[in-house]
Amino acid sequence: MSRQLLIITAPSGAGKTTIVRYLLGHFRQLAFSISATTRPKRDHETDGVDYYFLDHDTFQEKIRQHAFAEYEEVYPGRWYGTLRTEMDRLWNDDKCIVFDIDVLGALNLQSQYPEESLSMFIAPPSLEVLENRLRSRGTETPESLTARLQRAAMELERCNSFDQVIINDDLETACQKAARIVTAFLS
Repeated sequence: MSRQLLIITAPSGAGKTTIVRYLLGHFRQLAFSISATTRPKRDHETDGVDYYFLDHDTFQEKIRQHAFAEYEEVYPGRWYGTLRTEMDRLWNDDKCIVFDIDVLGALNLQSQYPEESLSMFIAPPSLEVLENRLRSRGTETPESLTARLQRAAMELERCNSFDQVIINDDLETACQKAARIVTAFLS
């Protein structure tokens, strides 16, 4: 297998992680790229499985060492990035790397690997639907909800920069459409 990348992006709450899990469960050629982050670990998360949780100083040192294929301060004080060692680990296993990544990071990866990548933007039917999804999670403060919605508006403006756009109005339909796209990409 060649060194392929499947880049899946969306505003927070649009359903990208659920779609990524669906794809990982249906294609043995795919492997999940674990991102590094400075955000605090949530109770249900495991270091090295969900994310590589790094403190701010360690993350900044890795930036200086050029250890990231891409990185970004997604929210104030919250850094996310893709470690080159993570990509090498998965390519060495002959896998197509799946990225569940923010929009700007996705654009960065797509520009670095234009021939090797397929990018998908998962869009909510509307900002109102997205807001309702984020509220129903019960994980957002009023301030974090406002920040996520402001960022989502910016991200939605960039949806046409990606190879494919899937409107997640019905999750099962969106998963099946993503699977058809991935099947064509891997063949």
